[in-house]
Amino acid sequence: MEATVTTANSEEKTWGGGNEPMGASYGKLMMWFFIVSDALTFSGFLAAYGFSRFKFIETWPLADEVFTHFPFMHGVSAPMYYVALMTFILIFSSVTMVLAVDAGHQMKKNKVVVYMFLTIIGGMIFVGSQAWEWKNFIKGEYGAIETKGGSLLQFVDKEGHRVALADFAATLNEGRERLTGNKGDWFISEPALPSYSVAEVQAGFKAHPDLLIRTEVIYEGDEAIAKDPKINHELTKIKHKTILTRQESELRLAQATYVVEGANLTRNEYGSKLFADFFFFITGFHGFHVFSGIIINIIIFFNVLLGTYEKRKSYEMVEKVGLYWHFVDLVWVFVFTVFYLV
Repeated sequence: MEATVTTANSEEKTWGGGNEPMGASYGKLMMWFFIVSDALTFSGFLAAYGFSRFKFIETWPLADEVFTHFPFMHGVSAPMYYVALMTFILIFSSVTMVLAVDAGHQMKKNKVVVYMFLTIIGGMIFVGSQAWEWKNFIKGEYGAIETKGGSLLQFVDKEGHRVALADFAATLNEGRERLTGNKGDWFISEPALPSYSVAEVQAGFKAHPDLLIRTEVIYEGDEAIAKDPKINHELTKIKHKTILTRQESELRLAQATYVVEGANLTRNEYGSKLFADFFFFITGFHGFHVFSGIIINIIIFFNVLLGTYEKRKSYEMVEKVGLYWHFVDLVWVFVFTVFYLV
């Protein structure tokens, strides 16, 4: 079966069927099918994130306050700097992959080796950076208190700057003991105990009259809320978390039930629990794709070194893995935009 295009002066065959429609090999077509289906999966994840964030917008953590770490700069607040650097490294690795594919078209083996090696290094740096970011996110930096109603309370000084629990929590002689399988019910095993108990945080707060509590609710500047006497209007800024007066802070702290340090799938010191769930799932799923791409790139890299594609007179495998690598880079651009910037 043949399809033709007829013009005034000629008749041109566009596709006569066969095993390479539109000049694309079977391998390339299958890679494109995978990319399209995976793009729909990531789109669903990001759409779910967007809906959840819109629903819980008042308590959603601010990315500028969560991702503030930078390697070898302990104690320095660098909001989003390292995430931006990670993004640059991944995009740069996409550039080196383009150069590797171009060198393959020109049958220049040595250049393919160099550019693929740089691509692999870039991917490794990105995955390692993501693991480091996970570690800091899980560990936490300041700590917070969870109340009976599930609200989250954070601590600030008289200038509105965050204060860590370690900076003011008292030391009490309490008999705290972690429940394990051989103590209490056999099927229950508690997670690691927090560094401080609720009583120690409450005692430390009373001993530091300059401390205030900041809630997880973002202040929008509504007229009704603007007149609320429970809010410290001097420190609370629009589009930032609400800071309470000292009197209201003491009342809220009296309702404390649990000390939260870091983030996991059940608790999150930064705000809404769903934020942590989406963070682990979306960035973890993308990180798995990058890790898989690194493994595939390493295999192709050694095949290039062995001269496999020189013998075939074709570097199409480099081009196919390049399509996958560009896809994971493009997905990260959307994840970075939706999750970190918006």
